[in-house]
Amino acid sequence: MNIIRVGVDIAKSVFHVHGVDRHGQTRWQGKYSRNKWLNALSRKVPVGTEIGMETCASAHHWARELQRRGYPVRLIAPQFVKPYVKSNKNDRVDAEAICEAMSRPNMRYAAPKTAAQQDVQAAHRIREELVSQRTAKANQIRGLIGEYGIVAPVGIQQMRNALSRWLEDAENGLSDRFRILLNGLAEDLRYLDDRIVALDEEIAESVKQDPVARRLMTLRGVGPLTASALSGALGDGKAFRRGRDFAASIGLTPRQHSTGGRDRLLGISKRGDSYLRKLLVHGARAVLRHVDGKDDGLSRWLKGLASRKHVNVATVALANKTARIAWALVHNESTYDEGLATAAA
Repeated sequence: MNIIRVGVDIAKSVFHVHGVDRHGQTRWQGKYSRNKWLNALSRKVPVGTEIGMETCASAHHWARELQRRGYPVRLIAPQFVKPYVKSNKNDRVDAEAICEAMSRPNMRYAAPKTAAQQDVQAAHRIREELVSQRTAKANQIRGLIGEYGIVAPVGIQQMRNALSRWLEDAENGLSDRFRILLNGLAEDLRYLDDRIVALDEEIAESVKQDPVARRLMTLRGVGPLTASALSGALGDGKAFRRGRDFAASIGLTPRQHSTGGRDRLLGISKRGDSYLRKLLVHGARAVLRHVDGKDDGLSRWLKGLASRKHVNVATVALANKTARIAWALVHNESTYDEGLATAAA
């Protein structure tokens, strides 16, 4: 039994495996518990055999476990596995579909993340959720205070300053009971602010320890948050053949609806990592806001584009270019050359 490829459908408790030989013939199918499937695979499959999994929950953990045992791992996005699912869907069929998808020469794979990369990614995810909670809390305060005839000022910082004034003003019509409730909401807002600041400091500290993130910080419009997120998403850059592939993976390239030899480009696809895409677009918007008065190559390119296109088009174009340059810096282990920025592809 010469197994050359194994597809694994991972789950919380029960794992299904499907192994084939070099002719594509099924040589092993099995169902194992969470605690036994790795040992079963080690007994059945020689070291060096490719193991494939979908990029779902715990995939990176199992990828690291398999790599420790000497198995190369291929992580495939679920949407690329779906076309190979035959007939009715079940776990056994999913494992077979993963194995079949691995055999395609042009299949796209995701790079397994290290524990350190997942730590940084977790910090970003927690921060993003806290920012959402803070926005919701601020909107709740606006809505409740409006019922008492008080209009909250625009901007969360302005509202923070107004909260203390509302609580101290005895003539603004707020009841004693509502003042107690409002004070509790103000405490919630301060708690969320403190948590976000603490995570910002943690991420900034991690950037200081990461040489890749420090190089990415030299890019225009890239701060600690974006550099950290880019470093985690790119890894060593080998998962992408070129910068455009990385930009496409985070949804910064146009969608297509082409037929009959006629190319029709639509708006950006907005696929992939929406958080990283948002950071890049916000950074590009900040660069565009301060581009006047600068005469370097990138600024001239950006001003020329903004004069011909809508400001949002120019912003996204710069975000796309930044993603491509970031890939080049990581993949080639090089430093940022501003003279080449306008030619980045």
